[in-house]
Formats: sequence, structure tokens, C-alpha cells
Amino acid sequence: MTYEITVPEDADDVEAAAIAAAIRAHVAADAEAEEAEPTWEGARWRFRGRVETLQRRRVRVPRGAPRDAWTAAGRTDRF
Repeated sequence: MTYEITVPEDADDVEAAAIAAAIRAHVAADAEAEEAEPTWEGARWRFRGRVETLQRRRVRVPRGAPRDAWTAAGRTDRF
């Protein structure tokens, strides 16, 4: 990916370096977030089994269900 940034003409070297560092940190954080995005596939099936065991009913856990176990547990009546 290529980014084009414009630094104000009246910025000194320190300000230009600070702007570049902030942009680099932002781009690195975005790249890290894309790589580290959690998957729900394996956990979804485990959660389904847990609901089946504890509530004695079968559910279909949607792909859009919350990945947080506590939040998902509060919505099992909707699955």
C-alpha cells in the first residue's frame, strides 16, 4: 500500500516527524487489527454444544452472534 501525505509548508522537522510517526502508528494499528481479527468458527460450535448441554435444546448460533461469551449467553433465547 502506498500513502501520500502532505505536511504543512510551515512545519519544522520535529513537527513533520511527529505527523509521520502518528500516521505510521495509525497504519500499523489498522494492519495489526486486520491480522488479529478473531474468528468465531471453532468457538461457535463449542458455544452451540454448551447451550445444548446446559439448556437441553439445540440452537443455531448465527455468524453475526457476539463473540463475547457473556454477551452471547444473554442472547441464547434468540438463537
